[in-house]
Amino acid sequence: MTPILQLFIFIPLLGFIISLLIPSKNETAISRTAFLTVGLTLFFVLGFVGYWLFNGHPVLNLKEIALFISKEYEFLVDLCFDKITVVYLLVGAFLTFLVTIYSRYYLHRERGYKRFFNTILFFYLGYNITILSGNFETLFIGWEVLGICSFLLIAFYRDRYLPVKNAIKVFSVYRIGDVGLILAMWASHHLWHENITFLKLSNYELVHEHLAEHSYIGVFISLMILLAAAAKSAQLPFSSWLPRAMEGPTPSSAIFYGSLSVHLGVFLLMRTYTFWEHQISVRILIVLLGLCTALIASPIARVQSSVKSQIAYASIAQIGIIFIEVALGFEKFALFHFAGNAFLRTYQLLVSPSVVSYKIREQFYNFIPRHHTIEDSLPKKIEYSIYLLSLKEFNLDSFMNYILWKPLKNIGRKLDFLTVNRLLLLFIPAYLLGLIFLFINGNGSEHPHEYLPGAFALIGLLMILKSFSERKSPLMSWLLLIMNHFWIALAISFNEKFELTEIAFYLSGIIVSGLVGYWGILKLKSYEQNIDLNQFHGHSFEHPKFAMVFLLACLGLAGFPITPTFIGLDLVFSHIHENQVVLAYATASSYILAGISLIRLYSRLFLGPHVKTYHETAYKSS
Repeated sequence: MTPILQLFIFIPLLGFIISLLIPSKNETAISRTAFLTVGLTLFFVLGFVGYWLFNGHPVLNLKEIALFISKEYEFLVDLCFDKITVVYLLVGAFLTFLVTIYSRYYLHRERGYKRFFNTILFFYLGYNITILSGNFETLFIGWEVLGICSFLLIAFYRDRYLPVKNAIKVFSVYRIGDVGLILAMWASHHLWHENITFLKLSNYELVHEHLAEHSYIGVFISLMILLAAAAKSAQLPFSSWLPRAMEGPTPSSAIFYGSLSVHLGVFLLMRTYTFWEHQISVRILIVLLGLCTALIASPIARVQSSVKSQIAYASIAQIGIIFIEVALGFEKFALFHFAGNAFLRTYQLLVSPSVVSYKIREQFYNFIPRHHTIEDSLPKKIEYSIYLLSLKEFNLDSFMNYILWKPLKNIGRKLDFLTVNRLLLLFIPAYLLGLIFLFINGNGSEHPHEYLPGAFALIGLLMILKSFSERKSPLMSWLLLIMNHFWIALAISFNEKFELTEIAFYLSGIIVSGLVGYWGILKLKSYEQNIDLNQFHGHSFEHPKFAMVFLLACLGLAGFPITPTFIGLDLVFSHIHENQVVLAYATASSYILAGISLIRLYSRLFLGPHVKTYHETAYKSS
């Protein structure tokens, strides 16, 4: 029974590869490939679930493959199947099947028809990997796939300003959630001394034994899991990203932000429930977070002028209630609530293009005055204050900007004195000096290894902040991103047991991706003279294949699961000691901000309205 689990990942992967090979003009073959891929998966899911229930519905765990093994570390792909997986798998297969049928006609003759279906199949692959994951490492693979699919679907209309801008914004919030997941993985390595599976987490005696001696680490892991779940499911203070994600085509909004992806934060909480269920403070925090989100999102939904925004905030409020249900231990009720909310929001979003005509007809022929509502019983000052705050969406966007993004950009701008030549002159000698210290430390010196790893990691973080705020030279931004990885590798090298082969494994993907991207920027500069980062250039319109190659280079440099760097990143964190908080924080922040900076760099160069005036461009507000 257990080996059949591989089919639920293999079929979407095969369909995605076949879809890539079909010519973009052959709409029928593209849509049929997606339709058959998802339909075949749904057929196998229904058959397997029936067989699984008939045989007593056991919890299944499949150790798929060990992608990397060393003396102290093993990157293990593990698959798990239980009642939580069943509900998510059934809902995901059925709704994706419906949306592929709908999209065949909705996107007919759309210029990005093939791109849309390729992304949907890739998303479905990432979704299945996530819900079938049996440990954090496998879950993180699917988590990253969903993140890049989110960006591509929101920026589907890539010749417009707002979709691209909002795609970057949503991807940035997703990366904040990635910080939580990465740090949770790091802390769990030290708590369990292995890549713990979710099946082992359900063992109460094992969990209680470890948490009894390391209660603070347990709380830290739980809080990081909550951070990842809140960012993924648009809970406070991250709620404002979900309406912005509706810039993509209606089918992608329905399947991604209405039903499946937005509920994966709930999935993460349910999957790790046995770990934090006895941490009362964490459960209270989850209840308060869900309650505040529901209370704030509900009035915002009621005053939105866009039907998609109304649905988005209504969904956020319901997910807040599901968070409360999970924290209170009502797992079955939460699963039922998830399925109902997913089906309802998918239906609402798919019919949303017709809502305007329905409302116009209703105004003319069936107008009904507004009834007395609960707000009318409040004092007028409070009622009007709530109304104005709801119109402004409680200033959640401004809050995130002033608390997080603006300070990071200000720090990066302090380094504006750097040019490419100064960068090489300053940091290459500094790096060589670091290598000398490493050599001395490796030959028995007692000193600087205690504070040098954190210092070198902070230098790498400063480079990322400079790249994040860079507005002039794409080449400078790219070099800073490459150098950051070398500084991290140097910082981790001071810790024992981080061998030269492991460093080479980590940096191999960085070097290849870095060289491809460097060549790409120089090549683009030879085609187009001005390629600064002050605006969107839209060069994918004239250089689509070139844009694709550069995107792959960006993903490789960001540690996406297409290069050894993805495994190398987890390998790096496995060598960070539990008392090296500065090193862990700087490394995690560098990884997250590097991903945002790379997507921003790609978007500025290749997406948005074209800079050449002879191309048709949409208004910024369109």
